[in-house]
Amino acid sequence: MSPPIKTCIFIEETIESIKVKVIVKVMGQFIKFCIVGLSNTLIGYLVYSLCVWLGMHYLIANFIGFAVSVTNAFYWSNRYVFRKEKDERRNPWTAFLKTIVAYAFTGLLLNSMLLWLLIDVGGISEYVAPLLILCITVPTNFLMNKYWSFKTKQISNEKDQHTHPLLQ
Repeated sequence: MSPPIKTCIFIEETIESIKVKVIVKVMGQFIKFCIVGLSNTLIGYLVYSLCVWLGMHYLIANFIGFAVSVTNAFYWSNRYVFRKEKDERRNPWTAFLKTIVAYAFTGLLLNSMLLWLLIDVGGISEYVAPLLILCITVPTNFLMNKYWSFKTKQISNEKDQHTHPLLQ
């Protein structure tokens, strides 16, 4: 086999290896996100159910469950799921605000629309509908958090930026 062909095969294998590593990392994050999300969902659902049981309208109960669970979600997602590496940076306040927006979209807007659709239009129980909706909101929320809320930036070495590569 000629050297250029060996080089091409090496490059192909390297690219494939990188793809596998990325997939494994993302799947690991998704599993962690689901673990954190399970506890967060339990907290939100218990608060929601308690509020409905106390006679509150399900949309108000949904908002209160959201308010209680979003801070919990941010804390664990930031600490456990989307930890930044040593060479990465992320503004925690920006990440928190983006997390609120992501959860507001999936946990309030999308969830409320789907609750209305399933409960008022579909006649599904107020207690079952939130559980069914998770099949849509969990993957949507993961993607929004991973690629927007907790997106990091590489920390660049200022010396490297101002020094010509041949002089380093």
